[in-house]
Formats: sequence, structure tokens, C-alpha cells
Amino acid sequence: MEKQESKKTKHEKIPDDVILSVKDLKVHFKINTGFLHSKPLKAVDGVSFDVKRGETLGLVGESGCGKTTTGRAVLHLIEPTSGEVYFDGKLVGSSPEEMRDFRKKTQIVFQDPYSSLDPRMTVADIIAEPLDIHHAFKNQQERSARVKQLMETVGLSSEQATRYAHEFSGGQRQRIGIARALAMNPEFIVCDEPVSALDVSIQAQVLNTFADLQKKLGLTYLFVAHNLLVVKHISDRIAVMYLGKIVELATSEEIFTNPIHPYTKSLLSAIPVPDPKVARANKRITLEGDIPSPLNAPSGCAFSTRCPFAREDCGQVTPVLKEVSKDHFASCIFQKEINQKK
Repeated sequence: MEKQESKKTKHEKIPDDVILSVKDLKVHFKINTGFLHSKPLKAVDGVSFDVKRGETLGLVGESGCGKTTTGRAVLHLIEPTSGEVYFDGKLVGSSPEEMRDFRKKTQIVFQDPYSSLDPRMTVADIIAEPLDIHHAFKNQQERSARVKQLMETVGLSSEQATRYAHEFSGGQRQRIGIARALAMNPEFIVCDEPVSALDVSIQAQVLNTFADLQKKLGLTYLFVAHNLLVVKHISDRIAVMYLGKIVELATSEEIFTNPIHPYTKSLLSAIPVPDPKVARANKRITLEGDIPSPLNAPSGCAFSTRCPFAREDCGQVTPVLKEVSKDHFASCIFQKEINQKK
């Protein structure tokens, strides 16, 4: 990874309703390309967004666009190359004390419930691991009572506490992961594609669990996913990523009814429609080629090599994410011309 730039210790003024503020976040990995030669792989390349208290911000895009890396860098599970993350108005990592406090108030639910749980630990020990690390109980009786409470909160029987993860179904394992994430009463949770490894029949149940917990506990989510319908179901706002950058950000309803960026339009056009007549009437926007490697990203607009509306200037000018209407942001230098052709 490239050498990290020095962090500012001065706290910026963050609005009171914003729990998490990300400023120009970059995560570049150093990749060896030959003898004594290396090149930066720009997994996340200048991402900025705010998450308001009590909301769910969906983060969507194709595989390899930097969604998961963004989520983990926000929590400092991956150290950012540069940029700043503010939580509760304070710069994350500005002091060891604030970092410990940040660890207690934030958590993550991982994508794969099969690999994110230790097979050698009982369910009780898995859920209580954060409690053990932070010494958040007075005695074993209090620890057991907290584990029982957490299991019941996510819809599991406390009688299953002595069993092992391999004895549970995928949906139940994910509920164990959710219970573990709730152990320290966090305010903010990164949900890293938490339903993509589950059967479709189970996905809705787990999504409803997330929604119920949010209402009950006042949680805030950054929900990472590649399935737009899943994100629409649970998100208040949606940020669309492409090749390490956010290309569009708006409310969930606005994204689906009035997409501005060509990439967002293509993603929405690919959503299956159950009605054959409606499906035939919809115009599918087909993208040519594969998503470029972040190791050799195109100059100018990263989407220009696949965009059906691309012009010569698109390969030369790097667009900036800017507000094109109230609370609707997009990064396309020709967005006005493109959207006039509706």
C-alpha cells in the first residue's frame, strides 16, 4: 500500500444529523508489475459521502468496483491511503482513545456466514467475543444473560448457544453474525453484502431483520450490495459506484424513477421484470466490454470506454460529482444533453 498521507488533527464542522462523513477517501494497493517495478491499484479513488443518523445508505455497483473496500476502509479495517473519515464529528484515528471508542460504536456484518464464524467456537463464544475483547461484563452470569438477549433479538433460541456454527443453516449463521455485531450496542453498522450468499427465500427474512433492528435500536447502516432490488428494499439513499468512484447519489426513489448517470441507467435497465409485456417494452441498455481494471483505469471519465453516450471529451475530462438537482448528485459532463433525450 502506498505511504499514508499525514492526517489532520483539526476537526471539521459536521452537521449534527450526520453520523459518518467521508472526505476524499482513497485506498491504493501497491502491485508488483516486474522486477523492482510497482503500480498503484486504485481500489477506491476519491470517494466522499455523508450518512445521516438512523438512515440506510446503499452502496451498489459491479463486482470489483470498490464497494467492499470502501466499507472496510470507513471502519479502518483497511487503512486508507488518504482521505478522512469523521464519526460523530470527530476525525477517526486522531487518537488511540477515540479509535477505541470508534471500535465500540461501529461494527460490520460480513458477506459469507460460512467463513466469518469460527468453527471451533460455540455460538455463545462467537456472540460474546466483542464483550470479551472490551471486558464489557462483570461476571459470567451477566455475559450469559447478554448472549441470551442478543440471540432472542435476532430470532434465535437461547437453547442453541452451546452449538457450533456448522450445525446451523446459512440464514441462521447470518443471524449469529448480526447478534455478534450488536453485542457492544453499536450506532453504525457496515453490512457487506449480507444476503448475497443466502437462498432467495431467506434473503427477505434477513432483510426484514435488519429493518426491524434499525427501528428498534436506532441503527444506521452502510449497506453494500450488487443487487439493486435488495438495496431499494432497505435503503433511504443509494450511492452508485463504478471503478472506485461514486458516479451518482440520490434517494432510493429518485434513483429508480429519475436516473441521471448512464451507468445507473444501464444497471436499472438490466433488472428483470416479471411481466413479459413490460419486459419487451423496456429498452435494455447494453454495455460493451468488461469493467476495466483499476490497475489501468481509463483517463478522463472511467466509464467512457463502455458508455453508449461517450464523446471525445469524455476520455479527457474527469467529471466531478456535483449536485444537479436537490439532493441528487451525479458525475457526467454531458448529463444535461443525455437526459434531454428521454
